[in-house]
Amino acid sequence: MSNIILASQSPRRKQLLEWAEIDFEIVVANTDESFPENLSIEDVAIHIATEKAKAVQKKAAEKIIVAADTIVVLNGEIIGKPVDRTDAVQILNKLSGSHHKVITGVTILQNEKQVSFADTTDVEFHTLTQNQIEFYVDKYKPYDKAGAYAIQEWVGVVGIKCINGDFYNVMGLPVSRVVQALKNFK
Repeated sequence: MSNIILASQSPRRKQLLEWAEIDFEIVVANTDESFPENLSIEDVAIHIATEKAKAVQKKAAEKIIVAADTIVVLNGEIIGKPVDRTDAVQILNKLSGSHHKVITGVTILQNEKQVSFADTTDVEFHTLTQNQIEFYVDKYKPYDKAGAYAIQEWVGVVGIKCINGDFYNVMGLPVSRVVQALKNFK
């Protein structure tokens, strides 16, 4: 397949599709990431991914569009990307020593054909010290990451106690599931 577009600026999603040896190009469009209040948490991620796919489809008709959105959920609350250092530190303090869910919604769209799904991974952090949290935030600046962390960075290596589910989903794309879904497109 050579007519695939990744509708994302995420370097992690780009890397994952490259690892899967998928031939693709990147096209992005600014989209509103708000969502209707009546959606289930899984549907929030799918809704945002679908909006991204539809926005890019306007620029690239006939192509297969792959779009995704990742959210972190702690005790039923969606935790987005931190707005600044203080917010990142507060988010990681909330996640420290607790379980949370990482949900990535994916939409694959070509013309009128659409496949959407959400993948969920359970993540448990060790209790992190304030010094560890501040070190991570100051060195890695996780301001573009839902939940203020990246599993493949230092905090994931030293801070994550266990995960149940797809590791790559936590990075931002359940790539094996995407590859399987792409088999239904031409």
